[in-house]
Amino acid sequence: MSLILSPNFHEPGRHFFRAYGPGDEFYEALIEMHRDLSDEQSALVNARLILLLANHIGDLSVLRDALRIAREGVF
Repeated sequence: MSLILSPNFHEPGRHFFRAYGPGDEFYEALIEMHRDLSDEQSALVNARLILLLANHIGDLSVLRDALRIAREGVF
């Protein structure tokens, strides 16, 4: 399996016809998850989310690719 870099958000059984779609819904939920949290709490929640999603993906080669790409261009 290789890392998917094109938009891949979907929700089974739902169809999106407007510009607002499942990627936007995820972003909205992500922002809401951070509401009323301190910077330290937000960092902890982000770390927990990363570990949960990494465990769900499970494929170490995909995770290594994601780590490499996420770090590219960051100084």
